[in-house]
Amino acid sequence: MSIELQLQTLPTSPGIYQFYDDTDTLIYVGKAVNLKKRVSSYFQKTHDNAKTRVLVKKIVRIEHIVVATESDALLLENNLIKKYQPRYNVLLKDDKSYPWICVKKERFPRVFSTRRIVKDGSLYFGPYTSMKTVHTLLDLIKELFPLRNCTYDLSPQNIANHKFKVCLEYHLKNCKGPCEGLQTEEDYNNNIQQIVEILKGNFKEALTRFKEEMNVLATEMRFEEAHLIKQKITSLENYQAKSTIVSSKISNVDVFSIVSDEEYGYVNFLQVAYGAIVRAHTLEIKKKLEETDRELLEYAIIDIRERFYSTSKEIITPFEVTLSEGLQLTIPKAGEKKQLLELSIRNAKHFRQERFKQEKIVDPERHTNRILTQMQRDLHLSVPPVHIECFDNSNIQGTNPVSACVVFKNAKPSKKDYRHFNVKTVEGPNDFASMEEAVYRRYRRLLDEGQSLPQLIIIDGGKGQLSSALKALEQLELRGKIAIIGIAKRLEEIRAYVSEKAGVRFPNHDRYQFHISIGYLRVPLTEEENEEFTKVKKELTKVLLEKVPVITVNRIDYTVFEDMRRFVPYCEKFGK
Repeated sequence: MSIELQLQTLPTSPGIYQFYDDTDTLIYVGKAVNLKKRVSSYFQKTHDNAKTRVLVKKIVRIEHIVVATESDALLLENNLIKKYQPRYNVLLKDDKSYPWICVKKERFPRVFSTRRIVKDGSLYFGPYTSMKTVHTLLDLIKELFPLRNCTYDLSPQNIANHKFKVCLEYHLKNCKGPCEGLQTEEDYNNNIQQIVEILKGNFKEALTRFKEEMNVLATEMRFEEAHLIKQKITSLENYQAKSTIVSSKISNVDVFSIVSDEEYGYVNFLQVAYGAIVRAHTLEIKKKLEETDRELLEYAIIDIRERFYSTSKEIITPFEVTLSEGLQLTIPKAGEKKQLLELSIRNAKHFRQERFKQEKIVDPERHTNRILTQMQRDLHLSVPPVHIECFDNSNIQGTNPVSACVVFKNAKPSKKDYRHFNVKTVEGPNDFASMEEAVYRRYRRLLDEGQSLPQLIIIDGGKGQLSSALKALEQLELRGKIAIIGIAKRLEEIRAYVSEKAGVRFPNHDRYQFHISIGYLRVPLTEEENEEFTKVKKELTKVLLEKVPVITVNRIDYTVFEDMRRFVPYCEKFGK
């Protein structure tokens, strides 16, 4: 059956699709809300990604499975990928085993670390992403609770027959000697219950119990024993302080975020319980096709939750994703959950940066190509920017204007190509004319000397400086041959946006320095004026709240002025 005929018979229902090659090998599994529309898209457009083009050429047969919802499709897709591991599906770069803390199912349970799960009814906590975390928890438990670490069979009969003797751990007060019946099973199990709560992230029960015990001992004048309990409380509180970074109101929440580049996606996972982050992990995903961040994140959420046995019902993500039924999706805009999400994103970025550093050491050429390819994609360039030149202007209070050009080649500074320009044709603080002159002189010389031109020019400035640079390129007939961008300061962007919305932008607007004015009414408004003013204020307030970020102001100067272009600080004018 031809591909065209197979496409025509596909349903419009949600489900998963499977691509097979001429050897009848499964090469790709995907999910879709509309099977017909999604699968047809592979054959109806030219793909930018070379791997996608190769995949499409290899497709000989298409199979599909219809499901009820998109979430069902997501789960089925995940299961099929894990089972068959198709060549063109994403590759999870994480196959190591993780440690657990086991509370053994036995009389007088032992607590220890393991990498192997035995289904014998024992309690397992984890997996933990770091063995250091496991050791820290076990050391804390050992400090707080006297537990046995022997492997004796402490059955009632063996204890009654005095089969075992206390060891050195008993004399060191690390164990209360249950092997000789010196500690009751009830007392031992009470300690185990407290340990289980601590391993779950709930420190409240253990702290309450210790404080009650300390108060009883103090009342009975047993101060040395009370002091030992106080030391345990301090140790537990110190550990809790290191773990708790969010509100205690936030409990049983999973946080996921993603950062990606051309080749990989990096998904960070934070698990929050009882107001503390109890687990953190970052997963590296190798891209095979043109997977979006949403697709990678959906796949990673299922894999990570299964791997770490997460039962949290609330999932925090930076954008909309498809989840399994019964899970609540939260996309925070502010507050403590937003801070958690930002923390997750920072961890993902840090992980990616570490990978970059490692790659730079191991394979510097590949690292460079990766950076340039990413820049090409982000800036929508036709070629990688191997040669980049950046321009900026400066002056001394409106006099002695200068310009500078810094050069980057192969993602590294090329200091021998740096240039400094004493502006010759401009008088006064004219940033636009200075930029035009510097750009013209630079590329006039490169053309005259037959030197190579950059693939990208970066202008430090907004629309005005960028327009001036474009004017210089036009004079040299280079416009359209070199990509050029401008980088405006955030405050300049805000000022321009607000002024345009308010309808108060003037021709010489860009020549002003940024300012914030605080005004007040000196005459009362008429009813009509007040109505119009209220309307405008409401519209502007909405714009500011939605579009303008929080601005941190360092030092504030007060001034009185008649001319916006002649700014004199209040303290200078009045000597205060």
